[in-house]
Amino acid sequence: MARPREFDIDVAVEQAMGLFRRQGYHATAMPQLTALLGIGSGSLYAAFGSKDGLYARALARYCDAMVAALDRDVRAGADLRTALRALLVAMIEADVTDPERGCLLVSAATERAAHDGTVEQVRLTVTALESVLTEALERARVRGELSGERSPVELARFLTTFVQGMRVVGQARVDRAFLESAVSGALRALD
Repeated sequence: MARPREFDIDVAVEQAMGLFRRQGYHATAMPQLTALLGIGSGSLYAAFGSKDGLYARALARYCDAMVAALDRDVRAGADLRTALRALLVAMIEADVTDPERGCLLVSAATERAAHDGTVEQVRLTVTALESVLTEALERARVRGELSGERSPVELARFLTTFVQGMRVVGQARVDRAFLESAVSGALRALD
């Protein structure tokens, strides 16, 4: 008879996600993961198949949460510019407060560019982020917040790329004024 699992899979994925965000995939060793999760390597392998399986679950959860948060945040403001400014300033605050936290999507794209499953997850997430922003920009156009001459798709692609660039620059510990100035410049692209 199989022994019941002695740990919560969702909690394990969340904890592993934090470690992968701080250290990256390659710098995170199996003993660190098992110690963090309070389980043996056999239990980790039984639940996730491998370190790679755990990473894939953590990355998928991170990406799903990122897309859901963006969708929620772009709907929260009185207008799109206000919502985007609040979102971007919150990102700056998070990066300045805890620069080692990192963005798992950025590290996945750079550190695991040779891993097909990771590349596919990154691609799907970037596409989903673009879709959320395109829909938000189209709503803004209907409300008269965006010129009819501006392409929501092109602006969404610019903003998607800008946000990921902000995450990279945030890791370089650039000062808040630099980042806030970049946000102001990016929002002017909506004019």
